[in-house]
Amino acid sequence: MLSGIKIVEIEGLGPGPFAGMLLADLGADVIVLHRAGTGPSVTNETSLLDRGKRSITLDLKDADDLAIAKALIKDADGLIEGFRPGVMERLGLGPQPCHSLNPKLAYGRMTGWGQDGPRAQMAGHDLNYIATSGALYYASEPDAPPLAPATLLGDIGGGALYLAVGLLSAILKARDTGKGCVVDAAIVDGSAHMMNLLMAIGQNGDLSEERGQSLLDGPHWSRTYRCLGGGYLSVQCLEPKFYAQFLDLMGLQDDPVFKSQFKRALWPDQTASLGAIFATKPLRHWAALFEGSDACVAPVLSPQQAAVDPHMKARDVWQTLNGAPQAAAAPRFSDVAPEINAAPERGQHSAEIRGQVLAGNSVWK
Repeated sequence: MLSGIKIVEIEGLGPGPFAGMLLADLGADVIVLHRAGTGPSVTNETSLLDRGKRSITLDLKDADDLAIAKALIKDADGLIEGFRPGVMERLGLGPQPCHSLNPKLAYGRMTGWGQDGPRAQMAGHDLNYIATSGALYYASEPDAPPLAPATLLGDIGGGALYLAVGLLSAILKARDTGKGCVVDAAIVDGSAHMMNLLMAIGQNGDLSEERGQSLLDGPHWSRTYRCLGGGYLSVQCLEPKFYAQFLDLMGLQDDPVFKSQFKRALWPDQTASLGAIFATKPLRHWAALFEGSDACVAPVLSPQQAAVDPHMKARDVWQTLNGAPQAAAAPRFSDVAPEINAAPERGQHSAEIRGQVLAGNSVWK
């Protein structure tokens, strides 16, 4: 789908490389500039996030290596960097010199706090960014501290995915106008933007600032339950017709305790009652009971368990490459089947890329 799109990625951590991987999965030619040398900031390990990319090792403080980087940037459609504001400028690769080389360049900047604002130069991590943006507030049960899933809601949801969309948007505009721009992808911005679906629900009065009193974070029909012997079941039968099916399969359709689905005062007792019921049978019992229904119930699976789940297996979502489990490229398209390719060794393509640049040939596919 992205064949012909050329991306230079400056080695970084987390969301930047993830965005590069996503673009490479979809067919873009991504060349990652890995740090040369040794030391605490340099690893020789191959990263899953480099799959489908080409790798060259460069020391951007070396004049010859910097010239190689600039030659790559000159013909690229987009650039990804994830340093604190000012670092790329000090390397001589800030937006101004890069746009002088390549006026159409989509210059993608991935940070937690953004390029400006009081915290722009502060360190932070996923949890800090989504805590500040409001995205963490409703995570977890009402009587427990907010706990974000380890799937990095901020880094990936609010960061990498917004950076990828921003880069592609800037590339499309540059094709029409001939003028590139800077994409300021801040995790605090993206994760706050992701809250708009919840805020839309709140327009109907279903979002309370008091945790445990909103439509999705308080009800007995929107949470997970522990089963006998361990394992958890997810329940989220929001619509009344699905809630009715849920009660039917549970044998609770005539139980007065569960008649009122949306009465907030009853939610704690209803939750306790369901918790006691689910604790009487193992997860496999409940999974079999709800399989094939519209009750909106599903077991909570680990990635390893998900790999052998019939639905996930039928779609070949979890795959093994070089002995390591990883998820397939997404989304899917009717006329192209994206495939995942192994990550290169660090610097695997250094000689090839250097040779082509020094010979004045294009390195891009």
